Amino acid sequence: MNATTRLGLLGLALTLSACSVLESDKIDYKSATKGPTLEVPPDLSQLSRETRYTVPGSAVSAAAFEAGQAQQPRGAASAAPQSIGDVRIERDGNQRWLVVNRAPDQLWEPVRDFWLENGFVFTTEQPKLGILETDWAENRAKLPQDIIRSTIGKVFDSLYSTGERDKFRTRLERTANGSTEIFITHRGMAEVYTNTQKDSTVWQPRPADPELETEFLRRLMVALGVSEEQSKAAAAAPMPVTPGARMATVNDVPVVQLDEGFDRAWRRVGVSLDRTGFTVEDRDRSKGVYFVRYVAPTDKKEQGFFSKLFSRSPDASAPLKYRIVVRSEGNQSTVSVLNAAGAPETSANAQRIVRVLADDLK
Repeated sequence: MNATTRLGLLGLALTLSACSVLESDKIDYKSATKGPTLEVPPDLSQLSRETRYTVPGSAVSAAAFEAGQAQQPRGAASAAPQSIGDVRIERDGNQRWLVVNRAPDQLWEPVRDFWLENGFVFTTEQPKLGILETDWAENRAKLPQDIIRSTIGKVFDSLYSTGERDKFRTRLERTANGSTEIFITHRGMAEVYTNTQKDSTVWQPRPADPELETEFLRRLMVALGVSEEQSKAAAAAPMPVTPGARMATVNDVPVVQLDEGFDRAWRRVGVSLDRTGFTVEDRDRSKGVYFVRYVAPTDKKEQGFFSKLFSRSPDASAPLKYRIVVRSEGNQSTVSVLNAAGAPETSANAQRIVRVLADDLK
């Protein structure tokens, strides 16, 4: 066997080994806090307790977010829970969530530990609201496992990048019977070239990944006591589709209309607020109200999607407080925006908020 043949066989073996690694473990996150991390759109701003995690880039409006959303097929809504022990997974359209027969305060620490063990750090921890949000992180399992990286990658690992970052928000919500619903929502960013010379890049939003959300829900099931086999079987059931959403105007007020009752509408709006990056300060399910903060977009580039590295633009608009209200009658629901005083909102901000919600709910 000559040297060329030996090298060829070695390359084949390495390639097969790399494929095996990627197939068996497609998730390997590493927090991006030691490098440039990302900030959310100014018109849908998540105002965490610390504001230093940002990178420079170009402005992205609600319309750009709207353009980046994946379109999902829609139809009649249905839910098909699968229960293992005190944990079950439910599905409705492209949404899945867990229902656990334990109180939220019993689940907070296990859920928090779950994300830490998966390589994340937090930018938001709000036990009273049941909200955990991770920093932007990179899935290192997507990196090519070639011979070059296997030999020098461990030394110069920071030189390798997937060009993608992911952030996850987990929301724990108590149900009427004392159990807990757990939602995991994903937001993604991708690094793209700004010119044909490929000498400059910016970060732009990419669509939320429901399959990635489902995989983390499945892994959380395992962390809560479900076996690997049981969790895979529960998560593998096909997803029914959900009726779409449409914008409308009622009494000169912009609204989103949904062809479903309150429980599903409330759940879908909550997930949409999480996916699109609103800061939810409080919620009152009995009144159908989410209390949110919103930062209006500006025309200034430095106040766009990203601000300067490790700083927040001094000219950024102050956050405004709104109420997102879900009102239902039978199998019809309407979502509208109220101002901080509880009066109907008809401003350009309300129009933008309603449009973003409608696009995510379609």
